[in-house]
Amino acid sequence: MELTSKIYIAGHNGLVGSAIVDELNQRGYINLITKTHSELDLTNQALVENFFNQEKPEYVFLAAAKVGGIYANNTYRADFIYQNLQIQNNIIHSSYLNKVTKLLFLGSSCIYPKESKQPIKEEYLLTNELEYTNEPYAIAKIAGIKMCESYNLQYGTNFIAAMPTNLYGNNDNFDLNNSHVVPAMIRKLYLAKLLTENNYVAIANNLNIKNDENLIKEELFKIGIDKDSVTTTIKLWGSGIPCREFLHVSDMANACVFLMNKINFSDLIQNKTEIRNTHINIGTGEDISIRDLAYLIAKLVGFTGRVEFDTTKPDGTMRKLQDVSKIHQLGWRHTIELEQGLNDVIKTIKLL
Repeated sequence: MELTSKIYIAGHNGLVGSAIVDELNQRGYINLITKTHSELDLTNQALVENFFNQEKPEYVFLAAAKVGGIYANNTYRADFIYQNLQIQNNIIHSSYLNKVTKLLFLGSSCIYPKESKQPIKEEYLLTNELEYTNEPYAIAKIAGIKMCESYNLQYGTNFIAAMPTNLYGNNDNFDLNNSHVVPAMIRKLYLAKLLTENNYVAIANNLNIKNDENLIKEELFKIGIDKDSVTTTIKLWGSGIPCREFLHVSDMANACVFLMNKINFSDLIQNKTEIRNTHINIGTGEDISIRDLAYLIAKLVGFTGRVEFDTTKPDGTMRKLQDVSKIHQLGWRHTIELEQGLNDVIKTIKLL
């Protein structure tokens, strides 16, 4: 990409999209195109076609998607498969029609079978059944990978696909009922720290509720935080034994720009007879137990109470580590280690 290239970032307000915009701005790219949902409904084929016809982007980062946690994925199954398929179909097809130079499609590690061998290689795609709760979302993302491959093979396009591991960062969703594990832990452990300090004003402000001690304790108890005469205790779901891999979203954005600048579809073909699994895992190649993650975040936010685990609650998959040897061979590695990244997030969102 030239610094003056016309670059469209679909989903620029999301965790990954906003980080890609930041990365491009920092590198001096001056011709970025972004549209909010109110400005452009990506599920509307006619609107997307008109947008591409008018703007004629040269490069496209496809980071737009309907996303959510386990409850949302399992409850709104039709919405997740329909909306994600629509977004992908519209952008990828319009990119082909308007001769986009290169497109990068972003998927998710949930595309892999729920009982994959560890670490998970790209070639494990479609080798077994998916995790049921997010199957519709995963199928949509798999369709996006195959759509990129198929357009490349039939039309000679240069569309590539990247599969990030679990991401975290400054623009994350910290909603207590709807967030992923890292932002949820950060906020809960911070609230537990405030309770230890009897800082009810700060807790009320954080939860956006009345500054009433009994009401505050009642709300905290609902999310597993309690205090007695001795100590403050926070109870987290599961045994804490499962391990997960986490990548800072700034590293993810850096990898996306690297792939857009350095890697073409032709670089990803290994078997010329049957071309498949050309997507690229993006991660650290390292994981941590949920228990150790909780202890690390507790240390960083300054919580000195007791961390317990509720073994009556589900653990999910015991390990989910991606094999990142392909992207390492292509020349990219992460630079932000977990403790540094978590500390930066905690400081940026001003919890300390």
